[in-house]
Amino acid sequence: MDDKMMKENILVAGGAGFLGSNLCRRLVDEGHSVLCVDNFQTGRRVNIEPLLGNPLFSLLRHDVINPLHYDLRPTQIYNLACAASPRLYQADPVHTLRTCVYGAFNLLELARRSGARVLQASTSEVYGDPHMHPQSESYRGNVNMVGLRSCYDEGKRCAETLFSDYGRRKRAVVKIARIFNTYGPGMAQDDGRVVSNFVTQALKGLDLTIYGDGSQTRSLCYVDDMIDGLISLMNSAESFQGPVNLGNPVEATVLDIASEVRRLAGAEVDFVFEPRPADDPEQRCPDILLAQRHLGWAPSTRMETGLSKTVDYFSGVLASASDRAMSRRVSGPARA
Repeated sequence: MDDKMMKENILVAGGAGFLGSNLCRRLVDEGHSVLCVDNFQTGRRVNIEPLLGNPLFSLLRHDVINPLHYDLRPTQIYNLACAASPRLYQADPVHTLRTCVYGAFNLLELARRSGARVLQASTSEVYGDPHMHPQSESYRGNVNMVGLRSCYDEGKRCAETLFSDYGRRKRAVVKIARIFNTYGPGMAQDDGRVVSNFVTQALKGLDLTIYGDGSQTRSLCYVDDMIDGLISLMNSAESFQGPVNLGNPVEATVLDIASEVRRLAGAEVDFVFEPRPADDPEQRCPDILLAQRHLGWAPSTRMETGLSKTVDYFSGVLASASDRAMSRRVSGPARA
């Protein structure tokens, strides 16, 4: 790494979440100074515990819906501050919308004051239940503005507008990434996403719950590949702000994903079919030509490889939880 790269002071909003913690670890490993900002509404301390003793890493507990009045001088800002799974962002939809909009504004203002580059982690959800397949960045989407998922979908769309206007008015160097389904170590067991649901159920010997008939598609991108894409976008030419799709163009049905997880987990379980949630997209697959052209980026991890690593990760998490529960039973209740 050259001297310039060594001097980056990077703020990662939402740094204790799944993507954020993986990004923090990568940036610290590359020698950057990293400030993780998180309110721990959905972020988890366990995700960043390995970094807490590292002199390059620091933690600020803060909700980005409130301005950052601290004496911060980042050179790069990643905005990953929002719950990303439907179950979690629907739990408090008003806060989700405020996080998307107020959070984007407050981090853009910090970027303006400090002269930092700032990257918005947007989402494939801005395409809604798409009529175009695969989805390119020029597609304007098919989003229900008043549905159960709207707090997230519309919040992210508004954040993209804010970032675009700051970029056009030269108030900050902005980057917009539209992130497609991402999975891997660091996911929460109970976040309600398809991979974590299937892996957790399979390892517990439970039947796998499939919503709908399983023919709907997802394009799964392994987390290491996604981190590569985000870092490449942040450090791309100043004139390239996006939005740019980051995801895996290799499509798989939900039923195929469930079958692969079952095989890798060695689970002798069945599938249980339940009604599909409202506004659940039928197809989800990115056109990544723009990322290939401007970033030289494309995912390289095969689904079998990524799912195998994810199964191993969750197996370790569940084993640790079982050991802790056993220890509590053996030691018995605490005595006064």
